[in-house]
Amino acid sequence: MRSRRLTLAALAFCAAPLPALAHPHIFAEARLEVVAGADGNVAELQNVWRFDEVFSSSVLLDFDKNTDLKLDAKELAELGETMRKSLADYHYFTTITVNGASVGVTKPDVIHATLDGNQLLVIFAVKPEKPVQLKGRLTFGIYDPTMYTSIDFPTDKDLIAKGAGFAKCQHKVVRPDPDEIISQNSASLTDAFFNDPTGTDMTKLFATRLEVTC
Repeated sequence: MRSRRLTLAALAFCAAPLPALAHPHIFAEARLEVVAGADGNVAELQNVWRFDEVFSSSVLLDFDKNTDLKLDAKELAELGETMRKSLADYHYFTTITVNGASVGVTKPDVIHATLDGNQLLVIFAVKPEKPVQLKGRLTFGIYDPTMYTSIDFPTDKDLIAKGAGFAKCQHKVVRPDPDEIISQNSASLTDAFFNDPTGTDMTKLFATRLEVTC
């Protein structure tokens, strides 16, 4: 049990998922600000994630090296760096599409971690790995493709476009209806699961996203 919990915390919930674990075990509330640059491109995506108290407690237990029941600056920095490295394989749960084509993100310079009361708070920014012009149909979202972590935006105001470059664009927050998604994609969802139950990327269909049309 100790080993399993340590793996989850130390790898920042990126342990290899199993088919039997294809539902959330970790919960986080998020805020995402998509920032436009002066050059007419997307500059960066700024993230704030607040994790549930159960997972936050396990992180405290596993990264509290001096066993004083709190995380000091060094321990928090170690936690942030562990997350920065391990989440790279999952693109920091970030999805960007341009006219339907996916665009990756670069590794953040740093992930800031702190405990706010009994909850782990994580703050970081990522940039598109190639220029993303504010042109056409763009989407931005945060989701865990393994379905191990549930990331929710409490209100539409927690997923916003920021910067003068977006003034010429229309944008809206889309919250897909799960029943509708399953009904419309039942065949592809079934095929994806049986072909690769641990590595499908179909959960993006269910993810809340910001849609921008410029």
